Amino acid sequence: MLKQGFLVLSICFLSACNGDGTSSSSSTTVSTSKNTVDESTLTLKQLVGKKLFFDANLSEPAGQSCASCHDPDFGFSDPDQIMSTSQGVHLDRFGDRNTPTAAYAAFSPDFHYDEIEGLFVGGQFVDGRASTLKEQAKGPFLNILEMANPDKATVVSKVANSSYATLFQQIYGFNAFSNIETAYDNIADAIADFEKTSFFSPFTSKYDAYLAGKATLNEIELLGLKVFEDEKKGNCAACHPSQPSNGVPPLFTDFTYDNLGVPRNENNQFLNLPEHFNKNGRNHKDLGLGGTTHVNNSAEYGKFKVPTLRNIALTAPYMHNGVFKTLREVVEFYNTRDIDLKWGIPEVADNVNREELGNLKLTDEEMNALVIFMTTLTDGYN
Repeated sequence: MLKQGFLVLSICFLSACNGDGTSSSSSTTVSTSKNTVDESTLTLKQLVGKKLFFDANLSEPAGQSCASCHDPDFGFSDPDQIMSTSQGVHLDRFGDRNTPTAAYAAFSPDFHYDEIEGLFVGGQFVDGRASTLKEQAKGPFLNILEMANPDKATVVSKVANSSYATLFQQIYGFNAFSNIETAYDNIADAIADFEKTSFFSPFTSKYDAYLAGKATLNEIELLGLKVFEDEKKGNCAACHPSQPSNGVPPLFTDFTYDNLGVPRNENNQFLNLPEHFNKNGRNHKDLGLGGTTHVNNSAEYGKFKVPTLRNIALTAPYMHNGVFKTLREVVEFYNTRDIDLKWGIPEVADNVNREELGNLKLTDEEMNALVIFMTTLTDGYN
């Protein structure tokens, strides 16, 4: 249904970092348990972006980095798979949404309205409130529920006093920190450039190997693929395209927005926050795309961005509010939402997609096969 792009890499284990999150090793190769990257493959801007991404000093108080909620070992999502939504640097604060993956985010087109399709498309965050990766990178630093810096000047000061400040100046000039707005903009620019590397979008899953003729899917995986693509079965590929397009491997999202009728999550910790952080308390209702200031349209209430399914097996919990803990539960919801009362009512009952899900009539075998097929989308296949 839509668009693509293309993308290069690196990482540092926080436990092996200096106080500003930079590597204490003299080697240019840094790694996690699953990821090893040669920093020599990065441009200088990407290297600075990497240092910013993993710098746990850039929160207030120090202790949380971008990677804290976008951990590469968990598909660039939150490693805490127990909590429905992410915990901030202040341990008594929680966001209202489940952290989306940062993997493959660089392929999302800038936020726009497609006149032909009659749909909003692209952007960043699950409600599309940031048009680009660069705009998205500016948000968490100042979010009182996340990294909680009081202002841009605080973030800029921390970068100016980091071990990589001179590298930042090599890119943006000797006076790179003299103007707060410009410096903050450039901090986001470097992070976004790092997120455009193949570290975030490696295309190394079993399914990629299968499409390249270098791996074979087994019987149950093939059944899952069939159910995934069959318009009379799962029809998942309608919103999560599974075939290459314009020379780019499948991204498993069309970057559009939809209200799936997801039920309210009564275990969302955000609902218990004091009025200072959550003015509506337990009456909070997430309006999604339609509630953003740049859309502000009741016809879009309850709609959230179609996520990529790449690495989906690593990124539990699921849905915008983390209401489902397993992929099997998600598939069951799609299959029986409209015929099983256990799912309850949608958090936002308007604009629910009732044409493409709710009573798919899938068998247990077909649901299991779907789940197993989605595990073939995990990067790092050997």
